[in-house]
Amino acid sequence: MDYLLYNLGRQILIEHYKYPREISQLEFIPDFAIRGLHYDIEKGILLKLDSFLQIQLGSVYRGLTPLSDEEVLDLYKNRIIPIAYVEGTIKGEKNNKSKMIQLADLFSVPEMGLLCNVTDYFERNHIDYHPEILFRDVQDSLFDAHLEMHRVVPENVAHYLEANKNLRLFFDRLKAANKKLFVVTNSPYKFVNRGMDFLVGPDWKTYFDVIIVQARKPRFFTDVSRPIRIYDERSGIHIWDRVIKLQKGVIYYEGTVKQLQELTGWRGHQVLYYGDHPYSDLADVTLEHGWRTGAIIPELTHEIETLNNREFKENANWLHMLTQLIEDHQDCEGKEEQYVLAKWMAERDELRFKIKTVFNAQFGSVFRTYHNPSYFSRRLFRFADIYTSNITNLLNYSVNHTFYPRRGVMPHEYISYFV
Repeated sequence: MDYLLYNLGRQILIEHYKYPREISQLEFIPDFAIRGLHYDIEKGILLKLDSFLQIQLGSVYRGLTPLSDEEVLDLYKNRIIPIAYVEGTIKGEKNNKSKMIQLADLFSVPEMGLLCNVTDYFERNHIDYHPEILFRDVQDSLFDAHLEMHRVVPENVAHYLEANKNLRLFFDRLKAANKKLFVVTNSPYKFVNRGMDFLVGPDWKTYFDVIIVQARKPRFFTDVSRPIRIYDERSGIHIWDRVIKLQKGVIYYEGTVKQLQELTGWRGHQVLYYGDHPYSDLADVTLEHGWRTGAIIPELTHEIETLNNREFKENANWLHMLTQLIEDHQDCEGKEEQYVLAKWMAERDELRFKIKTVFNAQFGSVFRTYHNPSYFSRRLFRFADIYTSNITNLLNYSVNHTFYPRRGVMPHEYISYFV
C-alpha cells in the first residue's frame, strides 16, 4: 500500500503540479521514515520530537541528508521548540503560529518518503524551491492518490490487504457475548465492502449493528449538525429520506457522533472505539464524549520483537547501569576519575546510538527518543486507553477482562519503591 500511494502521488506531482519528470526515477525507501515525525514547513526539515518538545539530535533531516547537531542548533537556537511553533496558539485565538505539521497517520510514511525524495532531488540539483509549497503539493497529491487507491485496491485486494484468519472468530466471540458492533469509516462503501468481503466474508455486514461510510472524521466527531443519510447499495446514491432510526443491514452515509449516540443510546464508557489515528479517530470521542478508546498501532510488532532481542536487552540494561554509575560519580574531581568518567560518557553515547538504530537507522523507535517518550507516544497515551498491534490480540482475553492502569513510579518515589 505504501508503494502504491507513493507511486500515485509521485505521478500526480509530475502530471498535475508539473514537477520535473526526472523525479519519476525516485523510488520509495520503505525503511527511511517512521510515523509521528514533524515536518517544519518553514525550514523544510523533518525531525523527531520527544514528549517535552525537545529535538532528538541525530534524527533531523533535510531531504535524505542528516543535519549535524551544530546545524540543528544554528537553525533552532535551542533543543527545545516553543509550543506555539509546534502546536500553534490556543484554540480560538488569532494569528496561529504553528510552523510544524506532525505526520501521524498510517499513510504518512509514503508521504514523508515522497517529500524527502523530492527535497533531496532539489537540493542535489541546486533547484530553488519553497518548503511549504513543496509540502502542500505533496500533501495534496497524496490526497488525490487516496481517491485513486479506492479504485485500484478493489481490483486486486489480496495484493494490498493481509488476511487475518482470526478476525471472523473475534467477531463471533463478541456477538456471542451480545456485544453491539459498529463501523464508522471515511472510506466509500464499495471500497469497504470489497475489503471486508476479503477479510471476513460476503456476510460481513451481518456482524455489525450500524455501518457508516464516508463519515469524514474528524468532522464526524466535531460537527454539531450534518444529517445522516441512507446509502443505496444498488444505485450507489444517497437517499434523501429522513433517518429516524438506525437499522441493521442498512448502509449509512456521513452524519455525526451526536446522532449516532441519540439514535442508539450508546454513550460514554459503554463504548470501546478502535481507530488507527490517535488524533482524528480517538481524540474527540475520548475528550468530548467520554468513550473508551483503543489504538491500532501496527509498528508495535517490530518494536516488541526488537525489545525482546537478547542483544538489545543486554545493551539497554548496561546503558541503565552505566548511566547510574555516571550519575553517582560525576562529582569526582581527580584527573584519573575524570578520565574514567569521560570513557563512560563516550561508551554511553555509543550505546544510545546502537539502541536507537536497531529500531530505525534514521529516527529510532516510534515510541521514544534516547530517554523520553516521543511526542507521538505522549499524544497516544493521552487519547487511547489501550493500544495494540492488531485487534484480534484481544482474543487472548475474555470479553469481560478489565485492563487496569499500572501505577507509574515518579522520580521522587524511586528510592522508596526499590531500596
